[in-house]
Order: sequence, then structure tokens, then C-alpha cells
Amino acid sequence: MPTEPTATGRHVREVVFVDGVRTPFGKAGEKGIHAGTRADDLVVKCIRELLRRNPSLPPERIDDIAIAATTQTGDQGLTIGRTAALLAGLPRTVPGFAIDRMCAGAMTAVTTTASGIAFGAYDVVVAGGVEHMGHHPMGAGTDPNPRFLTEKLVDPAALNMGNTAENLHDRFPAVTKERADSYAVASQAKLAEAYGNNRIQPDLVPVAGRKPGSGWTLHHTDEPPRPGTSLEDLASLRTPFRPHGRVTAGNAAGLNDGATAALLASSDAAAELGLPVKMRLVSYAFAGVEPEVMGIGPVPATEKALRQAGLRIEDIGLFEINEAFAVQVLSFLDHFGITDDDPRVNRYGGAIAVGHPLASSGVRLMTQLARQFEEDPSVRYGMTTMCVGLGMGGTVIWENPHHADYSLKMSEDAA
Repeated sequence: MPTEPTATGRHVREVVFVDGVRTPFGKAGEKGIHAGTRADDLVVKCIRELLRRNPSLPPERIDDIAIAATTQTGDQGLTIGRTAALLAGLPRTVPGFAIDRMCAGAMTAVTTTASGIAFGAYDVVVAGGVEHMGHHPMGAGTDPNPRFLTEKLVDPAALNMGNTAENLHDRFPAVTKERADSYAVASQAKLAEAYGNNRIQPDLVPVAGRKPGSGWTLHHTDEPPRPGTSLEDLASLRTPFRPHGRVTAGNAAGLNDGATAALLASSDAAAELGLPVKMRLVSYAFAGVEPEVMGIGPVPATEKALRQAGLRIEDIGLFEINEAFAVQVLSFLDHFGITDDDPRVNRYGGAIAVGHPLASSGVRLMTQLARQFEEDPSVRYGMTTMCVGLGMGGTVIWENPHHADYSLKMSEDAA
């Protein structure tokens, strides 16, 4: 990141990822594990867990709470960052706000507050997201301007994410249904292996839930995974977005409920407060594409983030790519010449297996990348990237503090 002074004389400061947690992801609907739990209470669970895991952080040192939600109404409305801070028992002096960039909501909460840290407005922040798709189905209560269609500003498919994925298959015929299904099977298998190796559980916040007509249950694992899924299983699924299509419930993320939260700080504040450093922010970028093929958004966003960082795609040792649809990931891999089974990609599986509660998913990617950094100190740089509805993509590049050439450690040693 640049180090030139700003117009006010401030120097841009290094931003570090201290910690990240999430609730188990549930299936949306009345039978899902979070059906009887409010969205804001899911966020509160995450905030409290961050404080529990980082006891050296005085709550009053948190400078802001940024929480994303795509459908900002009901229990996801009322400036959820502020209401969640109050509900979590934080001091009244801690402000908060809500943010929306659809699927990249939590990612944008991180990048927005990280910019405030870099500028010097904040020392420590909490950033995350929530989506209770059981309470608030995607698009519920929205009123798209009729000019989008009457003036042909966007293709009608742009308003339906499944249709945009079918359009991406049209644009990239090398990404066949069979290939998408094969990728989805691998995602399920990798998540099952990660669970078997206790890679996922340490960052999950147990949530007590109650379904109508039944008692309370403590949920501590994700609900959507289908371990043991086979190609034969997926081949039999219908294609709901197009007759004889290629997108199915098996090679796309489901409709889910869940929340995430991350703790970010300046490197100086982290050192002062004795907070761990799990990653250093290197660069980030967002980019727009045609809304009807929104899944290709991570490509220009990644190219932009790499340029800003002075890196090449070959420098990225780990990729956490949100699996909204298999075709979206595969088109990204093809663009950059990466094979479908590259061991750098989604080592713990992805959203096809674990779920995608829209605005919360960006921090899940970051939390999983941080754990992989700790596991593999040979990797210096990693990336979190995702497509975004209405034709966007977002990418964040991170550096591994466990790598021998970690730049922040080198600069501190030099000082």
C-alpha cells in the first residue's frame, strides 16, 4: 500500500486482519436451523465471540461496527451495525452503520473500514455481514425501476442470478454442465475433508435455535453440506432456470442464513493491544461488468487489484473464490490459466457445499484464508474474490504474516 502523506499530513497505515468468526450456515426456510433466530441476533453472536476470543481488546477501543445486509428490512434493517453493537453490550460510544453491495457486502464492510484505518480515522473496527434468506428472500420488497427493462438498460436476465449463470455458460461453452458438476463434487469433498481435519470448526460460533413445535438445539456445524455427493447424483437434478440448461441446485450455492464478523486493526494498534495478526491487507478492487453475466466480475476486479499491488496472478499462492455458481469459478480459472483441480483454489471447499448467505460470505472467505495462511507458511500472498449481483466483482489481496518474507515484519525490524 502507498505510504505518501495525505493532504492533512497523515501517512497511510498498514491494516491487519486480527480475527474472523461466523455462525454455522443454515438452509433458508421454516425447516432451517436458524428459522426461529433473528438476523440481528446472529450478528450479536459473532461480535461477542470476537471479544471473547480477544480478551486484550477493551470494547471501548472499537471505533466502528460495519455490518452488511442485502435486504435491509425487518430484523436486518434499522442500521444494523449500530443496533447490533447496542445488542452486543458494547459501550454506547461505539457507533455503527449498515452497508450493501449484495453478495460482496461483508467484503465491502471490510474494505470500507480498512480504508478508514489506513487514513487514521480508526484504530480497531468490526466488519461483517448477515443474510437471513429465510426471513428475507432475495429481492423481497424491492421495486426495480421499470426503466431497466423499458429502456433496455439491462437484459431481463440480470435480475435473476440463475439466468446470469446460464448466460455465462453460453459465453464460455468450454464450461460444460459435466465440468460444473465435477467441480461441485470436488467442493463437497474438500469441505468434508476440512471438517474431518478440524479446519472449519474453530471459527464457528454455536447458535441455539428453536423450531416451531420442538425444543432448543445448539447448532455448531453447517447445515447445507452434502458429503458423498456424486456426479450421478448431480446429473439427475433439474435445471430450473432454462430447459435443458446447465445450472442446478447441485452446482450452485443454495439459499442460506448466516452471519460473519471480522476484527481489523492498524498494525500499530494490534501491537499495542496484544492482538494477533492473521493477515495484512495488500490491495483491493471492485469492478463492473455487464449485469447479465455478473459472474465474470471477479476477473476485472482481480486484474485491477493485482495492478495496484504490483503482483501477478502467479504470485498468488491461495485463492478463496466464492462459489455462487460453478461456472463463475471455472470461467475465472480459465481466464487466468488455472486448472480446475489446482490445489491453491478453495482448499476447504466453497459456497456450493457450505452455503452462501449473500452479504455475509466475504468474511467467510477471509477467515478461511487466514487459517490456511497459518497452516501453510510457504504461501506469501492469497486472494479472496467474488462476483456480485447487477454486474460487479470484488477482490482483496492479503499477505501471510507467517511467511519468511512478510513485508510488515521486515519494515518493523528495519525501524
